[in-house]
Amino acid sequence: MNVSGNALGSVDKEAIARLNLIVPRVAAKDFTVWGKHSEAQNRINWLDLPISSRNLLPELDALSAWARSLELTQIVLCGMGGSSLASEVIAKANNKSLTIIDSTDPDQIISSIPKDLAKSLIIFSSKSGTTIETLSHFKFFKKLFLDNKLDPLEHMVIITDPRTTLDESARKSRFKVFNADPNVGGRFSALTTFGLLPASIIGVDVSVLLDDADNANQMLAKANSPAVLIAAALFSSSKQVVNFVSDESTLPGLCDWIEQLIAESTGKDAKGRLPVISNKFEKQASSFSIGFSSGDCDLSVDATLGEHFILWQWVTALLCYLLEVDPFNQPNVTESKDRTTKILHQITEGIFESPKPILQTDDLALYSNKNVGNLSEFLNSYYGYLAIMAFLPRTELNNVTQLQSLIFLRTRIPTTFGWGPRFLHSTGQIHKGGQLNGGFIQITRSHETDLEIPGEKFTFGKLISAQALGDAQALVERGLPLIRVHLKNKHFNILKVLD
Repeated sequence: MNVSGNALGSVDKEAIARLNLIVPRVAAKDFTVWGKHSEAQNRINWLDLPISSRNLLPELDALSAWARSLELTQIVLCGMGGSSLASEVIAKANNKSLTIIDSTDPDQIISSIPKDLAKSLIIFSSKSGTTIETLSHFKFFKKLFLDNKLDPLEHMVIITDPRTTLDESARKSRFKVFNADPNVGGRFSALTTFGLLPASIIGVDVSVLLDDADNANQMLAKANSPAVLIAAALFSSSKQVVNFVSDESTLPGLCDWIEQLIAESTGKDAKGRLPVISNKFEKQASSFSIGFSSGDCDLSVDATLGEHFILWQWVTALLCYLLEVDPFNQPNVTESKDRTTKILHQITEGIFESPKPILQTDDLALYSNKNVGNLSEFLNSYYGYLAIMAFLPRTELNNVTQLQSLIFLRTRIPTTFGWGPRFLHSTGQIHKGGQLNGGFIQITRSHETDLEIPGEKFTFGKLISAQALGDAQALVERGLPLIRVHLKNKHFNILKVLD
């Protein structure tokens, strides 16, 4: 592991000294570092994972052998946030095939169904056992297997914490269930069953990840370690935005995992650090940037994937100490879930009152709590940052990802991009719990195709609509500026909204 860059020469020495004092306490799992009432008391075991997760290896080897014996070669992982992001990074880093379903969009689910169900294995990951997206995926695929005269017990595996509702019901139904350490938070779970089981199934030697993480963990527990230097730099060199420069040639997807870890952990009590992910050619934030290969970033971090996993967990925990926030809770994630449930009930009962659009054409409708006539007018105000939240299928890009760079180039305001509902388990926390200075661009669409969720009154289309509307409601009630672009024509070029 190597950390370099010009920023190292200007890091606040007082911040470094403060962190050096608490590093031994963190290594000793002293949860009071973050306050007597911190959730760290029940979330601190991530420090043990490089060693404790070795106990999983025989179990993972046996599961992989079982999957091979049944010729289950098409692997799908259904999970949100920390239940899938690490596995996605591991798969990409090792050039392995793993389909991720972290959406409730009907078209994305349809496109993710394995071509040969008889050779498929679907992994369902939910720490709480109550994640509405993952439970809906579970019901859908269980019926799909039955309809195709396949035994779900031979094609479905569950990962959850011990004694959750999902754990108990799945075991009762004789599904293969694997538990993770309940004393590790979801976004710190890369080296638990959540990250390692899917990786092992697709043929990754996860012992290498653990070896690298263990070696790094011993170094990070010392004064002036890379974690101390990076955390101090994140604290002192930026008040909010941190630009992460994504280089697809080195560990693709790593930035998305770091984004959730930092944003969801730090973004509360009107504080936080907001990762803005851009590529090396369009570096956005001028104040502070981090990269993973040689270049002109303020900091460059060169490490293996296992080292990165444990490094950024240390960095986040130390940064939260300096910010004086609890790194292990996520109060506003629950809020969005509650709003979704309420709106979903209203939609299914036919009593939901849709807001009036500020503009409507054959192709789209615009909604906003600001007195604007179009997106360009919305962008003319000053914001600390802009967030694009696209409740669209990731399989149909429709140019939507280009909006991030185009809007930044037009406004010179740091601009993030998130897929909905995936970002609700990531940056959704900092949007509502961090510094309340963002401007929010939500993109939704009409669903020509929909999917039933067995046993529920609502469909996947209604679910994703409720998730978008619930999040919009949470932002608007905070007085935050929001504009929603609702696409009525799937062939409409989204970039035209900037005209």
